[in-house]
Amino acid sequence: MQKELDALVREVLPLDRSAMTAAEEYQARLAKPPGSLGRLEEISIQLVGITGRVHNALNKKQLLVFAADNGVVAEGVSSAPQSVTKQQTINLMRGKTGAAVLAKHFGCGLTVCDVGVNADIYESTVLNRKIAYGTQNICTGPAMTREQTLQAILTGAEIAGTVDADVIGVGEMGIGNTTTSSAVLAVLLGADVEAVTGRGGGITEESFRKKKTVIRTAIEVNRPDRDDVVGVLSKVGGFDLAAMCGAFLGAAAARRPAVIDGLISAAAALCAVRLCPNVRGYLVPSHASFEIGYRLAMEAMDLRPLFDLGMRLGEGSGCPLAFQVLDAACAVINDMATFDEAGINDDYLDEIRRGDQFTP
Repeated sequence: MQKELDALVREVLPLDRSAMTAAEEYQARLAKPPGSLGRLEEISIQLVGITGRVHNALNKKQLLVFAADNGVVAEGVSSAPQSVTKQQTINLMRGKTGAAVLAKHFGCGLTVCDVGVNADIYESTVLNRKIAYGTQNICTGPAMTREQTLQAILTGAEIAGTVDADVIGVGEMGIGNTTTSSAVLAVLLGADVEAVTGRGGGITEESFRKKKTVIRTAIEVNRPDRDDVVGVLSKVGGFDLAAMCGAFLGAAAARRPAVIDGLISAAAALCAVRLCPNVRGYLVPSHASFEIGYRLAMEAMDLRPLFDLGMRLGEGSGCPLAFQVLDAACAVINDMATFDEAGINDDYLDEIRRGDQFTP
């Protein structure tokens, strides 16, 4: 399976710079002051680089949610019981969770995939790609084998690459996965556990201290090599994280923009970028997660979230909101009149375009 991953990485091409230059020139002819629509202009140009087309429409939007359990919950790092993973995985497809409600409200498709829930799910709408019934406890050894990790990555990539969508969002469902995400970030970033670990879904002060101790123990026990991303995921990650990493790779290989949700999604995106730097150009962060490790992950990828609503739910809940911003970016470049079309002589902007030439 390593050869399949290597082949997938090679399929991810850099953004189309010539198309982006054409988009920048077109943006400059639109009837507005240069740069006056800020991030919307930047995003429209990024989308052009992804697709190679100046005019784009993101008509089909799909939220992908990967569900799995994490053996580290045995250490008492979560306020919720492990059974919540199974029930919320089912509730996602019944339209009853936060992310599901937002996806339905905005008309987004929703795919929920079981890659490692520690229970059988008898719900026909949940995609069954179960690799194992949860991971092992990272405090006592690796979360999963290397082969299982590769299988999870390739599963996520296949789903993201074949789903009928113009843009995807990547979310998760898995009790204990803020612990695994923080462990992965600590290793990849060479950061102190304190700097990347938050309270997740909400825990007591005593549990919070224990969570950080657990992460330190997991790293000491497993000694992951930060330069071996698959190894890091295998030793201190989870099936959900690995599948999400694969989803970002698969979307980029298919030249589709991929929206990052919160902390866990950001950790998975960082794994994908470390495996294949070209993936970065295909990423759009949604919201600024309340979790402290999120900021470091964004800095490591040189990315900026689109908005800050104090969100920390997970599930991909930020993605349906971000899709609307991407739609707006497409509308600007597709539907605004140029100066010629608007009957406006734009000579008055020449000085602004040249910049301030004043020399004291």
